[in-house]
Formats: sequence, C-alpha cells, structure tokens
Amino acid sequence: MHTGAMPTPILQAPDPRPATRLASSRWRGAAWRLGVVALLAACASPPDTTADAAQRLAAAMRGRSIVLLGEVHDNAAQHALRAQALRRHLADGARPALLMEMFDRERQGEIDRALAAPHADANAAVEAVIAAGTGGAAGSGWDWRFYRPYLALAVEYKLPIVAVNISRADARRVGSEGLAALGFDPALPGDLQSGQAKAIVEGHCGAIDISRTGPLVAAQAARDQFMARAVEANVERGVLLLAGNGHVRRDLGVARWLPPAVRDRSLSIGLLETGTMRVPARAYDLVVETAAQARSDPCLAFGRAAPDRP
Repeated sequence: MHTGAMPTPILQAPDPRPATRLASSRWRGAAWRLGVVALLAACASPPDTTADAAQRLAAAMRGRSIVLLGEVHDNAAQHALRAQALRRHLADGARPALLMEMFDRERQGEIDRALAAPHADANAAVEAVIAAGTGGAAGSGWDWRFYRPYLALAVEYKLPIVAVNISRADARRVGSEGLAALGFDPALPGDLQSGQAKAIVEGHCGAIDISRTGPLVAAQAARDQFMARAVEANVERGVLLLAGNGHVRRDLGVARWLPPAVRDRSLSIGLLETGTMRVPARAYDLVVETAAQARSDPCLAFGRAAPDRP
C-alpha cells in the first residue's frame, strides 16, 4: 500500500558516458538510492549494466497488477531499459493490458481490428497496429522506433493494446468549453490545479504566464482522467501504462483520479534524466535516473535558453 510516509527509492540506470559520478551515494531530500549501478572509470571496458538495471526494474514491477511507467519521450536509453524490463515482466508471467499514451482513444476500434487480422509475421502485425492507431498519419508526433519493441511484445504475448490519449481536437474543446463538455470531472483540487500550472510554465520554459495555463491544465486533467478510466476498466487483468512522466505522477497525474483501493494497488515509476528536473520526493514510488538524451535546447523554440538546473 502506498502511504505518504514512504520514501522514494531511486534506481540509477547506467550512463553510457564516463560515469564515476554514478558510484557516489548521496541524498536528495527524503529520497534514497536503490540498486545504484557503479561504473568505475578505471575499467577500460565497462560491463553491460543495462540488463542489470532492467532486471531490477522488472523486480520492482513483479507482483504489481497496476504499473504506471513513465518516460521522457525521446530518451533512447530509457526506452531500451523499459523494453528489457517489460520482457522480463512478461517472462515472469504478467499479462497486463498495455495502455499507451501514443494512441488517441478514437483509434481503438481500428487497433483492435488490426490485432485480430491475420498477418504475415509479427513485424507486419506491429506495422498494422501503428497504421491503425495513427490513421496512417506520418506526422503523429511520436518516434515509432522507440515504441515498436513494446508493440512487438504485445503481439507476441497477445496483450490488449489500449489507446488512452485524447485527441488534439478534444483537448482544444476541453480548453475552450471546460471538462464537463466531454464528460470529464470539472472539479479539480486546488493543489492539482496549481501543481499542473507550475509544471506547464516550467515545460514552456517560462514563456507562458501562469494566469493563461487554465486551458492547458484542463486538457492535461482530461487526459489523466481518461487514462484513469482505462486503468479501472482493465484492473482485473492487470495494467501497464506507458505515458509521459507527468501523467504517472502520484501527486498530479493519473493516480489522483483512481479510486483509493485501485490507487493503493498501483506502482508509479518515473524515468527521469539526471540533473534535468526536480520533483517532490513522493511524486513517484520509484525513480529511475538515466543520462539526458542529447538534443537541442527545447527552450529555443520559445525564444529563450533553458534555465540552469541544480
């Protein structure tokens, strides 16, 4: 059972760069480190420790019927780690429904038909699911290189694939007409509203005033509420939700919309990039840190440089 008194363990995944800093043991607030992988600079050929980290992640998931597994969407190392952990999780006997933020809910019928249709091989089945889930739109915004391994495992183990995002059109409607317009709960707790607004300002590199975040907060709440409904609908089978780190936060995300009995059975795992963000110590049950993905400064799109982060 999750309680507010529990610390957040941190599992630090291997950093492909020279990484003596990973050997250090340090405190961050109330958090403590679990299974830290130490890579020694003296080793000419560091051991392959991704498998070790995946094994520890799978061990944390073992026996948990509801796993909310976060991600930084473009972090290749995180996807490789999660895919290995998922394979181990399935090898342990888990058969959860695979809930994916990458597919809009309107595409569920097409996804189901693609899964049920005959295919030449598993690769063909995966491509059919992607085409069905995106409507064949190349500009869906997701890098499918990262998500094919999860879909391949779903095909191999015959897992249901559940679309849990709301479309951009629905998000715009919620933003302009309110959550109730699409049947979502408009009663947002004050701490959730303020926390989401702060996260949105930070995500926009401070380029949006907090007073203008209302529509974006509503859209985020709609996504989280729909994901929570999908979790409830599949709770008896078991659930693995693949979504961004913001959605899997216990304090602001999907868990806030789950009934207490379901929430207490869930495990929330954030996959964060070392040194790039700070979150409350109990935003997740487990934090996995990886190296930051090499990328251009996203804040340049807002006409400013990224803030320094301790």
